This record gives sequence, structure tokens and C-alpha cells, in this order.
Amino acid sequence: MSSFSGQEDFMHFEAEAPLKDKLKIFKSSQFEPDGYVISKCQNMNEKEIKYLRAYLVDLRKASAEEMRKSVYANYGAFIRTSREISNLEGQLLSMRNLLSTQGAIVHGLAEGVRADLHKNADDSSEEDLLDSEIKELSNMEKWLVEFLENLEVLLAERRVDEALVAFEEGEQVKKEATERGTLSPAALLSLQNAITEQRQKLADQLAETTSQPSTRGQELRSAIQALKKLGDGPRAHTLLLSSHHQKLHRNTKGFQSWSSSSCGGAYAATLCQLVFPTVGRAAHDSLAVFGEEPAFTSELVTWAVREMEDFAGLLKRRVMASAAASGSLRVAAECVQICLGHCSVMESRGLALSPVFLRLFRPYIEQALTTNLKRIEQSSAALAADDNWSLAYAPVGVRPLRASSSPAFLSTGAMSQPRLSSSAHKFNSMVQEFFEDVGPLESLQLEGAALEGLIQVFGFYVNLLINALPASAETEEDPDGTISRIVKMAETEAQQIALLANASLLAEELLPRAAMKLLAGKTDDLNGRTSGRQNRLPEQREWKKRLQRLVDRLRDSFCRQHALEIIFSEDGDIRLNSQMYTTLDDFPDEPEWFPSPIYQELFLKLTRMSSFATDMFVGRERFATILLMRLTETVILWLSDDQTFWEEIEQGEKPLGPLGLRQFYLDMEFVILFSSQGRYLSRHLHQVIKNIIERAIEATASTGIDPYSLLPEEEWFADVAHIAIKMLSGKANFGMERDVMSPSAKSISSVVSHGST
Repeated sequence: MSSFSGQEDFMHFEAEAPLKDKLKIFKSSQFEPDGYVISKCQNMNEKEIKYLRAYLVDLRKASAEEMRKSVYANYGAFIRTSREISNLEGQLLSMRNLLSTQGAIVHGLAEGVRADLHKNADDSSEEDLLDSEIKELSNMEKWLVEFLENLEVLLAERRVDEALVAFEEGEQVKKEATERGTLSPAALLSLQNAITEQRQKLADQLAETTSQPSTRGQELRSAIQALKKLGDGPRAHTLLLSSHHQKLHRNTKGFQSWSSSSCGGAYAATLCQLVFPTVGRAAHDSLAVFGEEPAFTSELVTWAVREMEDFAGLLKRRVMASAAASGSLRVAAECVQICLGHCSVMESRGLALSPVFLRLFRPYIEQALTTNLKRIEQSSAALAADDNWSLAYAPVGVRPLRASSSPAFLSTGAMSQPRLSSSAHKFNSMVQEFFEDVGPLESLQLEGAALEGLIQVFGFYVNLLINALPASAETEEDPDGTISRIVKMAETEAQQIALLANASLLAEELLPRAAMKLLAGKTDDLNGRTSGRQNRLPEQREWKKRLQRLVDRLRDSFCRQHALEIIFSEDGDIRLNSQMYTTLDDFPDEPEWFPSPIYQELFLKLTRMSSFATDMFVGRERFATILLMRLTETVILWLSDDQTFWEEIEQGEKPLGPLGLRQFYLDMEFVILFSSQGRYLSRHLHQVIKNIIERAIEATASTGIDPYSLLPEEEWFADVAHIAIKMLSGKANFGMERDVMSPSAKSISSVVSHGST
């Protein structure tokens, strides 16, 4: 048990350590793989071994990525170093030739000294030796003449392979002649100069061959291979890349001359077919001739990146710039997807070119995204100016919604075909198309910008809905001086509730459904696990909360407008004032007990809105309930916070008397009862009403009157409120108890008339 706990601690430490510390143990000169594995796996069970293996695999991937970043960061240094090495090789070759010449001179001097020392030797033996040496020198000089002539012929006939063999033979003879002294210093120097001169001549021929448009494939590789064998590898590799560059330039130039009518994805696809195969062949040729030498690999990658930048510049001028400016997100996305698809093929050849395109194209995609969102705003404003704010199913010309199979955002009560006003239908359709265009661009990591953009355009549309409310409608002056509304006004309560239906359905169902097209590809990792989805759930919830807060702004504006319509008259006078209650005690007779007209109007308004909401908020009854709750709270909270009202009640010249207190108590119980029956009585609202009742009772008690001795039982208030609800709802039979006095039919008629729209 202790070993398992220790292993867990080790794994936790390794997971938290930086990459440099993780790799430190593997860089040690004393690292032994077998010993490392035995030390880690000796006391492990199968599950822990699998965990360790997964950890090592992840570490290998991170190490490879770190090495790639390091290589990319030092491309310039690699190229400079390789060029300096090439120059150094040339200088060393010159030094070797110089040393060979000096060695020949020294050898000649030594031979002269040796001849002087043996001047007195036997004449006959000396003559025999001299004849033998003269004969040998004659043969070597004869070979030298033939060798030089043969080399000239091979180069003239461009027999490269035979010339390379001849160079090797000449180098071998030169070496033997230097060791044995079979060539005179002058002949040896002549041989060396001839080999050097002919090598350079062959190198120039090969360089000229690589620059010819007709040289390609195996012929190009053979020429580069021969140039490498001549000892000039850096030049050979540069010429290889230059040859492919020239071919690429010719192909793209010829394509542009006849592709003036091509545009968009077709242009990008055809251009990619010209560029990427050429870059791929260059990588294949480089690997075939030079292998994986770091200097040449770095030069290849640098060259490929430069070619991709040129290609991207051509594509930007022809497609991306205009697409970004016009907001053609689908065209821009298609071009990027085509390029990234070809980049994935190049990955198998060791060229990671995707970061180049992501870096170069991202600003244009972002510009197209911003322009597209701006167009959605402009279209929404134009449609809202002519919307009649009546709900209907999707009209002809607006794409229908497809039911989503993901429950991440959708409630079970939502219909696949929603009822919206005309501008909301079009807004939803444009948002769907927007996310379909952005969805394929997962590699650009644009989901954050796209979701933030959706928040902005939805906020813009909510502002349009707020401006459609009569109390907040904005106007603009036309060139002829007339005043016109920016948004068509929602005049009736049904139209105003339709505004809320638009916003709530978009925020709760339709916009999250559209966002799923973007987020669906990001929620699962490659192994089908749900870690990605779990990581994104908090972000998705926060995004939905931001949408809901925008809807809350519209709902608060709606409630504020209707609360003010109840509290204030058309002339701006306050109807909900203290005189409603303080003047009741001025009359000798008790009034006919019934809720005050302002609360009757509130009840009738809430009843009408509840009827509208039942039809418009199908499957979203909770939103309708909260709407009615907030409207009721807005009126009561205004009463609770009205300092003028309470100053006159508590400190005014005419205090709140017994009859005024009973009417106030009845009004509050009436609000509690109809809110409770409508199921929109919140705990907060109930507590606020109880508090202001207590405050009114204390105000009456401060005058020296015992309020509790004057107030009837609570059942009386409940009965009167219940009868009032029935009468105002048209469900009463007017058969009331004797203790309850009903208002006249005339007063009921006036209340209903006053509360209707």
C-alpha cells in the first residue's frame, strides 16, 4: 500500500514539474533505460505501468514539440552556420593544395640532397637506377597526359559519372605519387591544378543543368548528387531548392495568366495543387540526396516557409482580402480549410506548415468574422424597423431549424420549429449560417471570438427590442426633416410580450443550438473521452448566463414601463400616493370594501399578460412566471421605497387612520392572494408585503390608536380579496355574504374599462 502511495506522489510531482525538469534525467550521461524502467516498474501493478507508459508517451510528444519550437526559433542561426562551414571547407581545400605544393618542393629538395650524398657511388649501379627512375617518370608523365585529355573529353561529353570516377583515380594517383615521388614537383602540381580546375568546370556544368526548366525528377537528383560528391554539398542543396523555386514560380505565373475568372475556393484549390506538390517534391529530393542532416533540413524548412508565405500573399491578394472586407466568411473559411488540408499531408514529410497559414490568415478570418457580425446587426435593424411583432412559424425563404440531438443546451419542451416574429426568424437564420461558416475553422481557435461576437449581436438585437417598447422607442430625423422611429413600436401588450418571447427563445434555445455547431467538434478528444466536454461546461454555462442577462435587461425595461403606467397617470401625476388611504377617514360612513383601483388594474394587467404568455411561452412557462413575478415586485418595491409616501403616512399632517389602514391591509392581501393563485408569488415579494403592512400598522399605532382592535380578522381580508378576484375575472355570481359589501356594478365596469387596453 505504501509503494502505491509513493508511486502516486511521484506521478503527481512529475505531472506538475516543468518540461525541463522532466527531461533532465534523460539528458544525463549515466542514464540507463533498463535501469530506469526497472526502478519505476519494480513494485507497480498493471494499472500503474499503463499510467507510467501514458506519462512517458506524453513526455515524448512534449519533448518533440519543444525540439520543433527550438529548431524554428534558430533557423537563421542554422543557415548562417552552414554557410560558414561551407566557406571554411573551401578554405581548407585551398590550404591542402598549398601544402601539397610545398610538400612537393620539399620532396624535390630532399631528392637533390640525397643525390649529392651518393655522388661517389658505383657508376654502373647508379646508371642502372637512374635508367629505371627515368623510365618510371616517363610512364607517369605519359599517364598524366592521357588522364588530362580523357578528363577533357568526359567533361565535354557531359559524362558525369565517368568524370567522377576519373577524379577519384586522379586523387589516388596523386596521393601515391606524393608518397613514392614518382612524379616531378612540376608534374604533381600540374596534376593538382588540373583536377581542381576540372572539378570547378564540372560543378559549373551541373549548376547550369539544375537551372534548366527541362531538368526535373531523377535528372535533377543525379546532378545534385554529383555536385555533392564534388565536395560542395551546401551549394548543391541551395541549387536544388532554387530549381524547385523556379519551377513553382513558372507554374504560378502561368496559372495567374489564364485564371482571371477563377475566384474563391476554386482558385485556392487549383493554386494549392500547383504549390504543395512542388514543395513536397523538394522535400523528397532533399531527403533522398542529403538525408536528415540538420543544416540541410533547416534550410529546407526555411525555404518551405518562405514559399508558403509567398503563396499565402498571392492568395490574400486574390481571395482573402476581398472576402474579409465583404464579410464573406464562408469563402475565407473554405480557402483556409483547403490550405490546411494540404498542410496535413505535408506533415508526413516532416514539414509543419499549418502554423504559417494560421498566423498569416487569422487576421483576415477575424476581419471577415467582424464584418459578418456587423452585417447581421445591420440586417436585424432593417427588419426590426418593419416588424409587426406578431409570432409565427418560419416564413417562406427562411431556412427551417433542424432538431438538435444534443441535450447540452436544449430543454425537452422546446419545439423544433419555433414561433418568432419576422425579424427574430431572420436573426436566427443568419446566426445559424454564421456558425456553420465558422465551425470548420477549429484549428484557428475562433470559437471564443465567435461566441463573443454572438453575445454582441444578440445584445444589439435586444436593444432593438427595448427600443420597440413605447416608453423607450428611439426616433431619428430624416433628410426632409420628418421624424421616424428607428424600430417599429410594439403598441399592444401582446406585441410587447412577443418581444420577450423572441428574446427568451433565442437565448434559451436557438442561439445555444447554433453554437453547438461550433462547440460540437471541441467537446471530445481524439480517444472519445469526455474530458474536453467537462472542461468547456463552465464556459458554456457562463456564456448562457450572459445571454440570459441580456434578456433580463429587456424584461426589466418591460416591467418598468408597465409599472410606471400603473403608478403614474397619463398627465404624469402619481396615482399610488398616500391620499388613497389618509382621506378615507374624512368620510362619516365606511366605504364599500374592495381593492383600490390601482391594484385592480394591476390584477387585470397581470391576468391578460398571463393569457398571452400561456400562448407564447409554450414549454417555457418558467420564464412567463418570472415575468409576472418581476412586474408585481416592481410595483410593490416602488411603494416600499417611495419616501414621500411613507413620510406623509408616518409624519404628515393627516395620519393614517383606521379605515385607511384597513384599505391598505386589504390591498396588500389582495396582491398576495392573486399572486399566490397565479403562482408568481415569490418569497421576496411576500416578505416585502408583510414588511410594509407592519410599517403601516406601526404608523397608525404611533397616533395612539390600537390598530389591532380596529382591524377585522384575516379571514375577512381573504374573503374580500377572493370575491374581488372572482368579480374582476368575470366568474362571480354576486351572491356575497352579508358581512361583505360589494361595489356597485358601475364601479366594476369602470375598473374593467380602465384596466383594458
